[in-house]
Amino acid sequence: MTHFLQTVIDALSLGSLYALAALGIGLLFGIMRLINFAHGDFIAIVAYALIVPSLDVTARLFIGNFSWPILLMAVMTVGIVVALSANALVFRRMRSASPQNLMVVSFALGYVIQNLLMMVYGARPKGVGIWSSLTQVAEVAGLRVPLLQAVTIGATVFLLLAILAFMRLTPYGVQMRAAAEDFKMARYLGVRAEFVIGLAFAISGLLAAVVSLLFVVQTGVLSPTMGVNIVIFAFIATVIGGMGSLVGAVLGGLAVGAATSLLQAYLPADIRPFRDTIVFALVIVLLLVRPSGLIRLKQFEERV
Repeated sequence: MTHFLQTVIDALSLGSLYALAALGIGLLFGIMRLINFAHGDFIAIVAYALIVPSLDVTARLFIGNFSWPILLMAVMTVGIVVALSANALVFRRMRSASPQNLMVVSFALGYVIQNLLMMVYGARPKGVGIWSSLTQVAEVAGLRVPLLQAVTIGATVFLLLAILAFMRLTPYGVQMRAAAEDFKMARYLGVRAEFVIGLAFAISGLLAAVVSLLFVVQTGVLSPTMGVNIVIFAFIATVIGGMGSLVGAVLGGLAVGAATSLLQAYLPADIRPFRDTIVFALVIVLLLVRPSGLIRLKQFEERV
């Protein structure tokens, strides 16, 4: 029983990381119908901002040396600036493009970012150690719970509630919900389209920064492609949760994390290398049974 509860905690922690990334993807899709695969590269940029730009194999901390309140503000600022810059330089010029074209552009942008990081920092992975205190383990009722896992789960719950409150209780949030429901009609009714889109990008950049920081603390390794696997699983979480649903994105992330952790814990050792294949097969089965995802939104039914 203890082993099972330990696996559940691991699943919640991993699922929370996917859920935060899925929130950033789902938010942009809800308003722009943009599946932003460059989101993972936003995560990588924020991570590399922690160190001094250099081709040296050994990383030297830059932002990563700041005290934790300033560090949090700095990485969130970097994430927001990166996302807003991508919107201004790339996506703003393609407002009338189809969702398929926007997705291709996001792939291209991500590839450009990866190569720019290689040019500035080198292609070799670099080790980075920050917030080592979060790796400490606490004993709770016989369970070994790393503080980082508790922080990851808590950050996901807090950010989800904060975003939902923002969307429901503030004028800007109401405008974003209206834009997600019917973008053209919202513009006719006076919603400032560019402001709403920019706000969505800013929030997605903030979420990318949080994911980046938690991931770096957990792994201690930087690489130009570090965000690719995260964004793939986050996209899967967004799809199975229900495209455009923020709550669905979180549920999807938790589901993917649970499946990954449980399979890793209980599959025979010789089958574990095929864990991700089994996860993807389960996703296919779920979408065959429920093509619209866990939470169905009427405005997206015709796109499924």
